[in-house]
Amino acid sequence: MSVSVLRFTRPLDGVSGLLQVASLLGFTLLLLKAAQLYLRRQWLLKAVQHFPSPPSHWLFGHIQEFQDGQELQGLQKRAEKYPCASPRWLWGSKVTLIVYDPDYMKVILGRSDPKSHGLYRFLAPWIGYGLLLLNGQMWFQHRRMLTPAFHYGILKPYVGLMDDSVRVMLDKWEDLIRQNSYVEIFEHVSLMTLDTIMKCAFSYQGSHQADRLTPEGRWNHRACQIAHQHTDRVIKLKKAQLQEEGALEKVRSKRHLDFLDILLFARMEDGSSLSDKDLRAEVDTFMFEGHDTTASGISWILYALATHPEHQQRCREEVQSLLGDGTSITWDHLDQMPYTTMCIKEALRLYPPIPGIGRVLNKPITFPDGRSLPKGFQVSLSIYALHHNPNVWPNPEEFDPSRFAPGSARHSHAFLPFSGGARNCIGKQFAMNEMKVAVALTLLRFELAPDPSRVPVPWPRIVLRSKNGIHLHLRKLL
Repeated sequence: MSVSVLRFTRPLDGVSGLLQVASLLGFTLLLLKAAQLYLRRQWLLKAVQHFPSPPSHWLFGHIQEFQDGQELQGLQKRAEKYPCASPRWLWGSKVTLIVYDPDYMKVILGRSDPKSHGLYRFLAPWIGYGLLLLNGQMWFQHRRMLTPAFHYGILKPYVGLMDDSVRVMLDKWEDLIRQNSYVEIFEHVSLMTLDTIMKCAFSYQGSHQADRLTPEGRWNHRACQIAHQHTDRVIKLKKAQLQEEGALEKVRSKRHLDFLDILLFARMEDGSSLSDKDLRAEVDTFMFEGHDTTASGISWILYALATHPEHQQRCREEVQSLLGDGTSITWDHLDQMPYTTMCIKEALRLYPPIPGIGRVLNKPITFPDGRSLPKGFQVSLSIYALHHNPNVWPNPEEFDPSRFAPGSARHSHAFLPFSGGARNCIGKQFAMNEMKVAVALTLLRFELAPDPSRVPVPWPRIVLRSKNGIHLHLRKLL
């Protein structure tokens, strides 16, 4: 009996011993991780010791700034209270320096620090690694290859395509206001900019604007699916066509070259090689940046004009004197709308389409005031906070187009709706052209007023959206 008990208990003793060893190892690993986090936090605290910030919780940091939709208000308060930049703790051992000073912006954007991977990584499945997500030498090579695609000679014919797409949208609005004078414009503008991009990227002749609108998330997913499917199909078709005899000369003789034409020619003429994957990434990046961001810009510009009728009317009179009875806009018209351009820029200041961008320092940095940060630190360049910084823009919440009057002086990095430095938006002229076309044609056709029951709530995603849409009252002009 005693022998059998011993035989039964020894395995139990062995299991107990293993559990004790496992517990000890787990506890040791936990202590090591805690020590690692503690040392990391101490390093971060030392790095930001000269940058004051709002009080933070030791574990949860400044997470309260993201609650109840107060993120943008929190950024404005930081810009008012803490000079140039302030750290924002996300957890006990994660911190980002938020920057909203033009001198700081100039120093950072003048360097070649890579973009913050965490901020952009979820875009990769949608747009691939094109110009927006690439870094280093690969980015430089792609940027140099793509620059000719945005020469004014290439952009000029696009104005007519923009004109056509905007008129389709405005015709649809005329039909809608027969039932209800209030229209949620953001999704309509998004479909219009998608139409324009499809035409400019692929010479696409159809239209997605007649599609029935669906809730935002499903619509966005569907739009991306359409774009990706079309990208793959057209790349394969064009590559096959270019194998045919005389195809290059036939394409060159087209009335205008689309974005994909430029990419394929650049690859063939300079001997560089872009794979199908690279081609798709660059086209999808062009579509994302020229679709979502431009839609955000146009929607907020129309809202700003709707809430400031005196400026809206002055813009309308300028456009009427230029276009008369609504003839099509041409390239030459775009530089003949000075006041409308001033209003567009002021709206972009108040509502920047890209509210912020991120960088990871690849070497130490010292700012003009002597404060510094070590290599490896993350910085967040808050374009929204910069544009609302009272130390940069007096009365920043006031809509004042005179800030952008010809000859007005301002810091080179005080106004960054298209970022700045070497990595500024390559398509900024394309975007400005489309904004001018959309605003001018809309003001010729409609008088805009806000919906007092549904005031837009700015929502900082990758692009600046509104949590509850942008609802405007539209009255058809006779």
